[in-house]
Amino acid sequence: MSLHRDASRVLERWQAPDEGQHRLRHEYRTHLASYPDALRRECAVGHLTASALVVDPEREQVLLTLHAKLDMWLQTGGHCEDTDTSLAGAALREASEESGIEGLRLLEQPVALDRHLTPCAVHLDVQYVAIAPRGAVARRSEESTELRWFGFGEVAGVADGSVVRLAARAHALL
Repeated sequence: MSLHRDASRVLERWQAPDEGQHRLRHEYRTHLASYPDALRRECAVGHLTASALVVDPEREQVLLTLHAKLDMWLQTGGHCEDTDTSLAGAALREASEESGIEGLRLLEQPVALDRHLTPCAVHLDVQYVAIAPRGAVARRSEESTELRWFGFGEVAGVADGSVVRLAARAHALL
């Protein structure tokens, strides 16, 4: 299955938790239907991305990365690659690369959608949750200046609204 087809299937089946998420889901599906390259960074009008909030095995903390270019605390994630065949796979690949943690386990369905402007384009982000294995040691990648575990209650003090909403949804699900 192609990445484009997988993204369409995921968004068709995903149960949006509220009206705002339902509207974003519709926007993402329309974008996919309108642009064959909707998952590629070359899609200048905007592109779908995949991210994952890494959660510790006890489900008490989240791992955030201080993004080197944006200087913001964010969940792991980013652009889909030509080798990706699924949104979940792209989110897991990004989380593994940016956290340095092997053996992450991705929750099957996305947790949230978030549309935001970045220096390269509008990102239509499909957000997942990844559970770290016991004893996991995070290692910073070149894309970040720092990695740090934060309690769910600490996220609002360091991150923007998008990450705060993602953490709240993840915490409610776990």
